[in-house]
Amino acid sequence: MENDILKVLITEEQIRRRVQELGVELTKDYEGKDPVIVGVLKGVVVFYADMIRQIKTPCQMDFMWISSYAGTTSTGSMQVKRDISADIRGRHVLILEDIFDTGNSLDFTYRHLLSKEPASLKICTFLDKPERRKPGITLKPDYVGYTVPNEFVVGYGLDFNEHYRNLPYIGVLKPEAYEG
Repeated sequence: MENDILKVLITEEQIRRRVQELGVELTKDYEGKDPVIVGVLKGVVVFYADMIRQIKTPCQMDFMWISSYAGTTSTGSMQVKRDISADIRGRHVLILEDIFDTGNSLDFTYRHLLSKEPASLKICTFLDKPERRKPGITLKPDYVGYTVPNEFVVGYGLDFNEHYRNLPYIGVLKPEAYEG
């Protein structure tokens, strides 16, 4: 698996430090607000587990799962495979996401949750890849772990074909690993 990595972009130690920094910021911003922290499955699981332990104010955990894929082919339309269970009307909500790439899934998730009338709705993404943003996506993350270049990244929850999620760092996948 590690032989497929061209280079390490963000080390395990850099991840740990940045998650702690984000935790301090989120704790301050959500103090006394009892937010609902929504994770978008599956890629966010590793970041979510680390992040939720760094938020030092009472909060509620929830998850949703959206998909635009049938097998390994994108259908082009998003669907909610599993919705959140919390009633978020009038609540402060924070979306945790692994990567803000093209923006299609995060835009869909944001609009879906906004329709449930939260008091506030913000986005914390571990990675932001603005070069890949689709035209018309105007959504901007409120909190960003790292901005990354337009390279194929895996690890720390991010996958290629459901593999590499368990790498403890963010690595750039060798082209032959995903083109072959």
